[in-house]
Amino acid sequence: MVISRVSGPSSPRGDTLGVAATRAPERLSRGTWLALFAMGLGVFVIANDFTALSVAIPKIEQELHTSLSHAQWVINGYALVFGVLIVTGGRLADLLGRKRMFLVGATIFGFFSLLCGLMPTVGPLIACRALMGVGVALMWPAVLGLTYALLPEDKKGLAGGLILGVAGLGNTVGPLLGGWLTDAASWRLVFFLNLPVTAFAMLVTQREVKESRAGADPGGRPPGTPRSALRAEAGGAGRGEHGIGNLDYTGIALLSAGAVAVLLGLDQASSAGWGSPVILALLCGGVAALAVFLVAERRLGERALVPSAVLRNRVFAACCAVVLLMSAIFFAALLYLPQYMEVVLHYSAIRSGAGLLPMMGVFAVTSFVAGGLYGRLGPRVAVSAGAALLAIGIFLLSFLGGSASYWALVPGMCVLGAGVGLFYSSVTTAAVTALDPARSSLAGGIVYMCQIAGGAIGLGLNTAIVLSAATLSEGIRLAFRVDAILAVAGFAVCATFVHGARSSAAHRAAVPGHHRVRA
Repeated sequence: MVISRVSGPSSPRGDTLGVAATRAPERLSRGTWLALFAMGLGVFVIANDFTALSVAIPKIEQELHTSLSHAQWVINGYALVFGVLIVTGGRLADLLGRKRMFLVGATIFGFFSLLCGLMPTVGPLIACRALMGVGVALMWPAVLGLTYALLPEDKKGLAGGLILGVAGLGNTVGPLLGGWLTDAASWRLVFFLNLPVTAFAMLVTQREVKESRAGADPGGRPPGTPRSALRAEAGGAGRGEHGIGNLDYTGIALLSAGAVAVLLGLDQASSAGWGSPVILALLCGGVAALAVFLVAERRLGERALVPSAVLRNRVFAACCAVVLLMSAIFFAALLYLPQYMEVVLHYSAIRSGAGLLPMMGVFAVTSFVAGGLYGRLGPRVAVSAGAALLAIGIFLLSFLGGSASYWALVPGMCVLGAGVGLFYSSVTTAAVTALDPARSSLAGGIVYMCQIAGGAIGLGLNTAIVLSAATLSEGIRLAFRVDAILAVAGFAVCATFVHGARSSAAHRAAVPGHHRVRA
């Protein structure tokens, strides 16, 4: 078999035109599989840590002699810092190196995991837990960027499925593992368990993963290709975009302040009341800061925290809008299905966590196969199909009543799990590949921040509906109906605006040429 390069004229955007050739499928090497395994471990420990402590809160409250309102910030503080800093983490990974940021983030995560397990009171525990969120905000977008960079072009769709599948597995195992460790020994073991897993992931990453960042040589270019051309392909590195001194500190401050204010306001609104002066000040101040952030980013152009090319990309913007609309569904199901099981079906906390296995198990399995579906169907069909399954699943669950048995929930949970697995895997790949490969970590960070923000807004709306109803089951039923309407709106956005090839022109241009295969 002979593989020959076919050259053709290039457009100003770097698309290779007039190529009617195909490329032979690339096989993954042993080193690539080891590197993917390391990335999977990083995702697993992050996802597991999100849910493992949810069943340990009563024990933490009892052992540290604190209240529920304080103990819940062991989870909320971690999620808040993560959600706020993830875009900054993505930008740092693209500029300074994804491998470097993964190792830095994993070091922070592991160190403060150790301190969390040793803290004698709730205040220092919350502080260390929040600093763990800093480490995760550096790790997660770096993992996304590294995983997409590790895979050849014909297997890009597998990246989103791998990441979301392992995340689903981690989320599923979390409550069971956390509950078992808490009951058998101590909730502190949840933190100590992070140390060996994180250390092993760092060791494999250091040995097997090559550095990846904006401006790095994509590989495979003809000998003698000017370095300036390579940097230009990677998104403007030749214009002095790299380096910690070129970071958009104003953008980081505005985005962080705005996101903290909005997310904190949404989190506290259900207890303090939407009309509370503090809540109104947080929400209005946060929205104002985010508006100023957008104006400032447009003026800075490519030097901004979120460059102008990202803001102008319609497919990427559509993916983010869809994530905002759809995230309310998954977050609401994670919160209110266990509550229904505990209050209406009288399940224990551990049993209600296990009751989510049909949804979370199907989520994990679907995520693993979603990459292949994305490659065959393309972004519009794959993302729209995921959105449709989410709408159908939450609509089926909206028929639950005060006398419904557990088995009446299973069909809706399975459909919802399939929707979550297909939608989030596909929309992440569509969003990341809509942009230049040099910005894949930033793209992943923005998409995840939209997921956090959409989940917070959706939970606020769902909580308001549930609290206004006469009974819990009636409130959940009405809230899930509203979520189904949001899902239909999200499906319409997917079908209309999420389009394109299975990978963007920028990603195709970053591959070492286009090839023709001859026998």
